[in-house]
Amino acid sequence: MNTKNAALILFLLTFTGQAQERYKIRTLAFYNVENLYDTENDSLTFDDDRTPSGKDNWTQKKYEAKLQNISKVISQIGHPQVQTSPDIIGLCEIENKKVLEDLIAHPNLQNKNYGIIHFDSPDERGIDVALIYKKAAFIPTTFQSRRLLLFNEEGERDYTRDQLVVGGILDDEQIYFIVNHWPSRSGGEARSKPNRLAAAKLNKRIIDSILKIDHTAKIISMGDLNDDPVDDSLKKVLNTMGKKNKLEENGLFNPMEKLYKKGIGSLAYRDKWNLFDQLYFTANLLIKEDGTYRFWNASVFTAPYLFSKKGKYKGYPFRTYAGGNYTGGYSDHFPVYMYLIKPVP
Repeated sequence: MNTKNAALILFLLTFTGQAQERYKIRTLAFYNVENLYDTENDSLTFDDDRTPSGKDNWTQKKYEAKLQNISKVISQIGHPQVQTSPDIIGLCEIENKKVLEDLIAHPNLQNKNYGIIHFDSPDERGIDVALIYKKAAFIPTTFQSRRLLLFNEEGERDYTRDQLVVGGILDDEQIYFIVNHWPSRSGGEARSKPNRLAAAKLNKRIIDSILKIDHTAKIISMGDLNDDPVDDSLKKVLNTMGKKNKLEENGLFNPMEKLYKKGIGSLAYRDKWNLFDQLYFTANLLIKEDGTYRFWNASVFTAPYLFSKKGKYKGYPFRTYAGGNYTGGYSDHFPVYMYLIKPVP
């Protein structure tokens, strides 16, 4: 079997003997890449720190090292099972389309033939969400940016990231993706909570609007939610479930909840692990049907090189800057990913 075919076919032994079932497999991932900025100053956003003359002394050399690091990670997410990079990747904390073009053109990724879907968000720091996809696997047919309107206690607009909604054909099957980066916990978890509840409500409206048009739609939402799987934004607003037997017909299943309860996280803060980076989806992706994709497994990508090896943040994600100093790492978040599989005749 050649490498290309090996990337698409997964062999699983059944429990009944020597018979083999053959599955086609696709990898979906999400990655908060921690401030992927170019070196140019944008007069419309607060990106001054990430310029050569800014506080971070963000030079072309550092930018290229960042592209090297992020492209390396993306190229290896889910690799042990499929021997290739993910087919669909949601990204956040990217500055603009240019950095995405530089990313997919990097030697680590250039032969993957990724396409880009991106809109500029009104976020004050100039960071956006985006989706990159393998053109051989996915054909986008609809895409839009949905604005999250927030206001502070004085009634002034609080600018944040849009939610990206992409519909398209994964191989021969219609699937929708939503990419999120919900408001941070700046100012404290409790004080900032209403903003994340508002983001969850927008996410629910988007999902409900798709299901109203097509009640059989398969929808996968992903992102850095700045909340854990057990927080109110997920459990009370979106009503996500971590156990399959509690799901209703059009409910949302969150495989990250089980991981979180095992102590698995995607970022660390004050010696506590959080699982802010999540993927959750409509219950119909759990149904086993011939010729259609279903959920198989989800995980956090924790290659050894993604951990800090020394210092105050030893054992934490190896980030680009730590304590105000350039460390040359990858991101303050680990990527998360999941597999979709379907039987091959």
